[in-house]
Amino acid sequence: MPPIITFILGLGALILLHELGHFLVARLFKIEIEEFGIGFPPRMIKLFELNGTEYTLNWIPLGGFVRPKGENDPTVPGGLAAANPFARLAVLAAGPIMNILVGILLGMMLFYSLGDPILDQVRIEDIAPGSPADRAGLRAGDLLVSIAGEEIDSREKVVEVINKNLDKPVELVYRRGGREFSVSLVPRSDPPPNEGAIGILMGNPTRPINLGTAMYRGAYATFENIKAILLLPVRLFEGTASPEEGRLIGYRGMYEIYTELQSPLYFFMAISISLGVMNLLPIPALDGGRILLTLPEILLRRRIPQQYENMIHLIGFTLLLLLIIYINVQDFINPIELP
Repeated sequence: MPPIITFILGLGALILLHELGHFLVARLFKIEIEEFGIGFPPRMIKLFELNGTEYTLNWIPLGGFVRPKGENDPTVPGGLAAANPFARLAVLAAGPIMNILVGILLGMMLFYSLGDPILDQVRIEDIAPGSPADRAGLRAGDLLVSIAGEEIDSREKVVEVINKNLDKPVELVYRRGGREFSVSLVPRSDPPPNEGAIGILMGNPTRPINLGTAMYRGAYATFENIKAILLLPVRLFEGTASPEEGRLIGYRGMYEIYTELQSPLYFFMAISISLGVMNLLPIPALDGGRILLTLPEILLRRRIPQQYENMIHLIGFTLLLLLIIYINVQDFINPIELP
């Protein structure tokens, strides 16, 4: 399947799962849902109707939407705005939480498929054409045993030994198919960009892991992703992160990153977590903004007048839409630079 199709379907699935979170919790609290749409309007067809909800298929395949009854009108019985504040809070938080849970699940699948890295062994993952490693006959999958007589027990050790022997012939011992071989090559002091002195991409061989370990690592990776997103503004302020690192990207930028990554699971894990965290930010029109405006009713027993809340969300949505347009235009005017 072409990468553009898997990108669209994967991104759409994450947005659809976000809306499914809202839908399931709304149903749990007996809040009526008028429509659950797969894709965005215009509508293609109405699939069926069940328990008062229309299930529709729409033309734009980037996710989906939920249209609850009385979303912004507290006078509509059985609607979202008429529900008690705790029910509304749960419904609003369910979408982002669903994305975070999906991130954990994708992380578990990723680590289970990758296995447990054997950190004291170094494997060649890729070789640059025409590089010293390529001319010496090395292949992806070879295990490095020693270089210049020094045993290899980490990727850092490879870099250290190579840097001590630039522009000098060195003997490299490697293991392939259970047998050891030896070749001679000359590490370059001035290699082409992104190739390195001998032109290899290093990794570690892996061993299988159990589901429990994979779940733990998926959850931990999700926690680290969330922490990185939340601390990024602090790092930008302190100058420990570059402006390029903190740049927001649109669909084109995401697609370029997607095509460069070797693991679609990691990409969609990171995007799902980002969707969850960003939607929880206290920004009007996002779930986090709606949650923020629900809190006074819980803490102070006083509800913000609905007309004011609607106006806040309308202004927030307009500004958010303009920001999205600006970000996507920037992707074309000033494309991201990938390492």
